[in-house]
Amino acid sequence: MKRVISAAKVLDPDPEFSVSVIGWQKAHGRHTLPWQNTRDAYRIWLSEVMLQQTQVAAVIGYYQRFLTRFPTVGALAEAPSEDVMAHWSGLGYYTRARNLHQCAKRVVNEYGGVFPADPRLLADLPGIGRSTAAAISAFAYGTRAAILDGNVKRVFSRVFGVDEFAGSKPVEDRLWQLAEALLPGADVEAYTQGLMDLGATLCTRSKPACARCPLASSCVALATDRVHLLPVRKPKKAVPQRQTAMLVIIDKGQVLLEQRPDSGIWGGLLSLPESASLLPIDHDLPDEASRFEQDIVNAVAPFGTAGSWERLLTISHAFTHFKLQISPYAVHLSARVHSVGQNAYVWYPTDRLGDAPLPAPVKKLLMALFQTDGLFDAQR
Repeated sequence: MKRVISAAKVLDPDPEFSVSVIGWQKAHGRHTLPWQNTRDAYRIWLSEVMLQQTQVAAVIGYYQRFLTRFPTVGALAEAPSEDVMAHWSGLGYYTRARNLHQCAKRVVNEYGGVFPADPRLLADLPGIGRSTAAAISAFAYGTRAAILDGNVKRVFSRVFGVDEFAGSKPVEDRLWQLAEALLPGADVEAYTQGLMDLGATLCTRSKPACARCPLASSCVALATDRVHLLPVRKPKKAVPQRQTAMLVIIDKGQVLLEQRPDSGIWGGLLSLPESASLLPIDHDLPDEASRFEQDIVNAVAPFGTAGSWERLLTISHAFTHFKLQISPYAVHLSARVHSVGQNAYVWYPTDRLGDAPLPAPVKKLLMALFQTDGLFDAQR
């Protein structure tokens, strides 16, 4: 019979656990990532925030470009928000970028530009939770503090045979107790990095390399043939579907963009104007086609006179909690209203869109549209 262990019983840590993790990390772990081999809390903080819910391979380029533009926390604090968002554009989860900017300002204003070493003070800053605060403090100051990110939860769930969903509050609380109990008395940096490396390179979600894992001999999931079952997955819910229509309004080599509110999806980024009246209808029906033509004219009227228009391919973009269907319409103006009347709108040169702070699907749409010769030539 396979042994089943409840998360309530994982609070008896193996004293050899940390020794195995540290030894493996020093011999086989990652040592050459751009944010390693430094005690610079700014660089460590930046990497930890970027790595939240994002793979290392996707982060490296952004991290290096970000540091080139904002080499210090002071430079980041002083930068315009649109500049920060532009350098984050495409990395996703844009709340991180807004929190990053606010955090930099607080570190400068409250701590003289020096990140505090106390994990509790770090966790009070925008965008830094308990686990991220511990990682920053451990790597920058050698603080003995426990981490519990997604990778670590997966390692703990398998090694200790946690048969409950690790994201539920009671189970997570017990895992935090375990994380604290497992902390070594020394080499906390190697131990912390080792946990991260194990989850990222060996104890992966799919196809884990159990044969090379230093914890294989004590892993409950491996011993009970449940590696593929642990960690327990979050109960699935139906993914809500949302729809929107976006206007690509073009005139004289420029496209109209709208500054989105600071809160909500894509907060603080530039995007395309949206119109609820243009959600997909059957354009082949005569009555509907005629009505839709008028809807296009009305939607564009605050910005100018519609000359010609074309419906573009629908875009599907998945967020964490819902899926968004975007129906874009490219419209050329025959005359422009020179004052759009709202500060939220700006005419943006199409040849500079590569540097614009745009959501990833919107940037992809515009870059493809204006780099392709055809009916909607950007210079027409």
